[in-house]
Amino acid sequence: MKKKLYSAAAMTLVAGLLLAGCGNEKEKNAAKDESGKDTFNIGVTQIVQHDSLDQAYEGFQAALKDSDINAKYDLQIAQGDQNNSQTIANNFVGDKVDLIFANSTPSALSALNATKDIPIVFTSVTDPVAGELVTSLEKPGGNVTGTTDSHPEAIAKSMKFLAEELGAKTIGTVYNTGEQNSVVQIKNVKAEAKKAGLKVVEASVSTSADVKQATESLIGKADAFYIITDNTVVSALESVISVANDQDIPLFVGELDSVNAGGFAAYGFSYYDIGYEAGQKAVEILKDGKKPGDIPVQYPQKLKLVINEKAAKDMGVEIKEEWKADAEFVK
Repeated sequence: MKKKLYSAAAMTLVAGLLLAGCGNEKEKNAAKDESGKDTFNIGVTQIVQHDSLDQAYEGFQAALKDSDINAKYDLQIAQGDQNNSQTIANNFVGDKVDLIFANSTPSALSALNATKDIPIVFTSVTDPVAGELVTSLEKPGGNVTGTTDSHPEAIAKSMKFLAEELGAKTIGTVYNTGEQNSVVQIKNVKAEAKKAGLKVVEASVSTSADVKQATESLIGKADAFYIITDNTVVSALESVISVANDQDIPLFVGELDSVNAGGFAAYGFSYYDIGYEAGQKAVEILKDGKKPGDIPVQYPQKLKLVINEKAAKDMGVEIKEEWKADAEFVK
């Protein structure tokens, strides 16, 4: 009889511990701040650190703050290493974060490889369909949505400007062939360059340390440089700018932060804006309970031509009066 009583007591104790464990897990996933509001844990994965991606992250945070969402962020930089990126994503899944903000194509792919359950919101992704992140832009499906860093008209307008306004015949470009984001863009660059009557010469890199030598290899082969939104190259953009300035070769770039950094010009948009727009999608998930796969992927909403006057002078480009009607200028 005693043995049965001890057995029953033991079972009661185990059941109590299990229930306590479940209660603690629930409490962990529904963390509250001092005012009793929910605080969401958000894992932020970013392939490298450079101004454009940093601005996107700032925009994302601002959107959640403006929607009165309390969030605790865990920012992890992969230093350009895909293995690091996958480890970061796996760790976020192990930590059971409420949402993953993936800031770049490699970061988003790693996150999707790690989980099909935790909501993923991306930005700084050029072609999420070709990258197999989503089924379509209108109906992403699964646990993923976000904003792209590719405007449908940006590359075409850039090629037209290089050919018609700068009189270029051959453009040189440097990119990382290991970035899916870049492979898609270069394919588009070649197609639009052909339409504009331009020839494209290219140099590939694997790391940011390769960028200067790769750029120098294009000297004498190109009338102008065009750098896409390649994370590896943009993180070492000063090397490209240095060569462009020394050789009087106009440097057209793929986004506005690179213009501010010393590129001659770009048809671009604010990475802060696309980060903010991605944040608004996160709000729909966290606050409104929407499924990521039901929220359409969005293109950048504002495309404009921006010209850096100092860079133009450094690269031997004469500012035409007619450009002032269509472009914004920075110094």
